[in-house]
Amino acid sequence: MTNLKDPMFHDEDAAREALEAQRWPHGPICPHCGNSDQSKIAKVEGRKRSHRPGLYYCNECKGQFTVTVGTVFERSKVPLTKWWMATYLIASSKKGMSAHQLHRMLGVTYKTAWFMAHRIREAMKEDVASSGPLGGEGKTVEADEMYHGRREDGYVSPQRRGRPFLKRKKPLKRTIVGLVERGGSVRTFHVKHATKDTVRDILVRNVPRETIIYTDESNLYPVTGREYAGHGTVKHSAKEYVRYENGIAVHTNTIENVFSIFKRGMVGVYQHCGEAHLHRYLAEFDFRYNRRAKLGWNDDMRANAIMQAVEGKRLTYRSAH
Repeated sequence: MTNLKDPMFHDEDAAREALEAQRWPHGPICPHCGNSDQSKIAKVEGRKRSHRPGLYYCNECKGQFTVTVGTVFERSKVPLTKWWMATYLIASSKKGMSAHQLHRMLGVTYKTAWFMAHRIREAMKEDVASSGPLGGEGKTVEADEMYHGRREDGYVSPQRRGRPFLKRKKPLKRTIVGLVERGGSVRTFHVKHATKDTVRDILVRNVPRETIIYTDESNLYPVTGREYAGHGTVKHSAKEYVRYENGIAVHTNTIENVFSIFKRGMVGVYQHCGEAHLHRYLAEFDFRYNRRAKLGWNDDMRANAIMQAVEGKRLTYRSAH
């Protein structure tokens, strides 16, 4: 486990070298042209006083760069030591780390801490194309939806064909659809409407047809369930939460557990989340769940995984709003 007295949390040179080790394990790569030939990349640090530490020169494209170019850290005035500390704190906190807490612990303004947290969440976002599908032959995926937080847009139910709600007392909530492979990874999606078509699109894009899926008795799943190798349901309205068929447990308790951790984090730690940012908070909780201790991950490995994923995910303050 990382010692918080580690030099990378206090020494800027050590922090930069630690980031270089994660991003370039086989030597610097030019972010401008992609050149990885070490004979054509020169370190220019220290040749002139004006040269900032960690500066490299690419003889292929004649460009200069540092380890932060082309990453979520690009053009940030926050020291890398604080970026490492913020990354480690978010990676090691099961239910998240609020911007106010980062602001107090790092000694930066609340505005800076808020933006830092969003940049780190951007790095935590999963690359679905390289991660591959959930489930597969002989595997099980649980699917469910949850409703959390008040909607901020002018939502009108498609079932009402544009007519307003005249007698609704409770505010409409945001819709989240979740898929989790038993013993594996989770993916959650913020959707505008939870309809049969929306749920089917999410399922067929992320889960191969050879998979067995388990859901509750919602009418969103029966038609799509016929496209899969098997579809089991539990009837929560009859207080059925698990049953056994041929020694196999039919339930949705795994995805319910995922939703429970997310809710506890959003209610107890973050307390408020703008709907426009919900997808980043989902990515944060997905990242930690997919790298949980049961799968052999620890805090160090999670923090390093974030640092390895910072490339190509630039986020500006204006676009974060």
